[in-house]
Order: sequence, then structure tokens, then C-alpha cells
Amino acid sequence: MKQMSKAIVMTETGGPEVLRLCEVDMPAVGDDEVCVKVHSIGVNPVETYWRSGTAGRNPKLPYTPGKDCAGVVHSVGKNVGSLKPGDRVFTSGVARPGSYSHHCAVKASDAHILPPNVSFDAGASLGTPGLTAYRALVTRGEAQPGDKLFIHGASGGVGLIAIQLARSMGLTVVATAGQKAGVELVKSVGAHHGLNHNSNGYFKEVEALGPYNVVIEVLANVNLDKDLAVAAKKGRVVIVGSRGTVSINPRDIMTKELDIRGVFLTAQTEAQKKEAVACLTQALADGSLKPVISEVLSLEDGQTAGEGWSAQIFYTKRRCLLPNLVSLRRRAIPLAMTSSSSTMRTGRGPKLKSKRP
Repeated sequence: MKQMSKAIVMTETGGPEVLRLCEVDMPAVGDDEVCVKVHSIGVNPVETYWRSGTAGRNPKLPYTPGKDCAGVVHSVGKNVGSLKPGDRVFTSGVARPGSYSHHCAVKASDAHILPPNVSFDAGASLGTPGLTAYRALVTRGEAQPGDKLFIHGASGGVGLIAIQLARSMGLTVVATAGQKAGVELVKSVGAHHGLNHNSNGYFKEVEALGPYNVVIEVLANVNLDKDLAVAAKKGRVVIVGSRGTVSINPRDIMTKELDIRGVFLTAQTEAQKKEAVACLTQALADGSLKPVISEVLSLEDGQTAGEGWSAQIFYTKRRCLLPNLVSLRRRAIPLAMTSSSSTMRTGRGPKLKSKRP
């Protein structure tokens, strides 16, 4: 008998109502792939852009969103020797049909052993933001022990992980958030100084605490000129997000010989991904990295997962969906609030209460 599974499927772009939980074929496993029985699904803002058709190019329909998840290996391809059924894993690459599902297939190289002390929810919230944070801080930012780091907008999934990695590396961290709760959050995960970037005069405090060897910027079209002003000589300004164009004074770059570097996760090599995953996994295992999750929902409530993001609001933290309870963790929240990551869980079960800072 043909094996079946369930997944969120969209046949058109639009609002949250286009996300529907449907019965689908169990994904076939290629020779170099594994099939994961999904326990938790990480939710990222870009998935809302794909859903709404505002990502610059529309997904090929029908489409199942999602890249990040954690669960148990269900089956393996004939060439896979590194994993076996029953292994607990988290994923970091393209999933078929998408991670918003009860089962998904991924390349074996994109499925990584989840340390026994780490929950599926935490693992699901790691993939995209964790790899982005590592790439911004280490691969592109070339941060070194003793450096001073400024994260301009740090209460989201990338920023919260970057703070913790930076502290474990011996950096001094100054971070901003847009609300009081977000400021408290960045300090709670390790920032030496937390500032509200919506308060008057905050940037004078940023300048007084600088200059910075590395600056991580999540909204470059608004802040890049400020970042250049506080960067140290020969500093690196690393851009992980932008929503438009910006006007800057090139003299700031010339006189301090600054580097402006972009981060695009799909540009990483397999060797770079392997290095990043090894670092993140070790940090999870030794407790120096603790993903922040603000909300857990069932996969059946998947429409809710993107509601804040679909309103084009700025967030903090992460969500998770849970398939058999499919849980969704929200990594960011509306400007009026500040929350942590979200996760969705697959399967039926009680809905977990939101945990807010």
C-alpha cells in the first residue's frame, strides 16, 4: 500500500489562508538522502515572503514552505552510511517537499546529529539563523577573541545566536533592539550592553562604547551610514539584511579602510557549512548556545505562524511548528512586542503556551 504523509501545501500565493494541511505522498528517498520524521519545524520570515509572493520571484506551485526542522531519521538512501533510522537530527538545507510537513527528504549532508541534551524544538530553530549567524560573525566577519562587536538589531534569531557565539569566542558585545523587552532579552543571552535603537540619543551611547572591529547589520538601508561611522579602522561591516537602497559617504570607508561584506547563505561552500555545523553542534552540546524560542504552535495552526511577519513588521526571536502536535516557534514579534523564536510541531496534541520575555 502506498505510504502517505501530511504537509502544508499552497496552490496560490496570498495571505495565511493559502496554507492548507493536506495528505501527500510519502517523499521518496534518493540514494544520498534521508527521510526525516519531523518533530519540530523552524519558521523563518522569508517563508512568509514566498507565501505572499513578495520574495522577488514566486515559488513553483504547488509549494510546501520550510527548510528548518528536527526529528528522527525514518529511512536512508543506499549510499548513506553516516546516519541510520532512529537517529535524532536537525536539518540545514533544502527539504522535499518542504519542512512544513510530517516527513521530508533532505541530503544526508544536510541532516546533522542532534546532541542528546538538546530538544527537537531547539534543533528546529537552529538551521537558517544559526548558519547565518556563524557566517556573519566568523566566515565573513572574521571575528577574533578580544574584538568588539556591534549588532544593530540583535533580538531576532540571527542576532541572538550571534551574541552567544561571540561571547563564547571572547568578544565584547554591544547589541540593540527596538523594545524594552528586546533589550532585556539581548542582555539575558550575553550582550555586555543592550540599547534601544528606537530611543532618542541611543547612537551616542553606541559611539561611546565603540569603535567596533565587527558590525553586523540587519537593516542596512536604514543604518549602514551609522555603522560606517562607528566601525574601527580596518573594521568589517557585515550586512545580513536590507529592504531598500541607502545613501552613504564613501569617505568613511576610505579613511578607515573598512570592508563592507554581504552574507548570502546559499553562497557557503560545503566545507564552510560543515565547519559551521560542527561549531553550532558543539555549542549546543556544551550549553554555550541556547536557542531562544518564544512560541510553539501545532502544524495545523501553520497559518498563524506567519501572521506577524506577513504584516511586514520587525521581530525578535523565533517560532516553531510541531507536526504531531506540530509546533511553531516564533523568532520575532511585532514592533509592539518582542518575543523569541517560534517552532511548529507535527502531529496532534495540546497546544503549548507562548513563552514571552
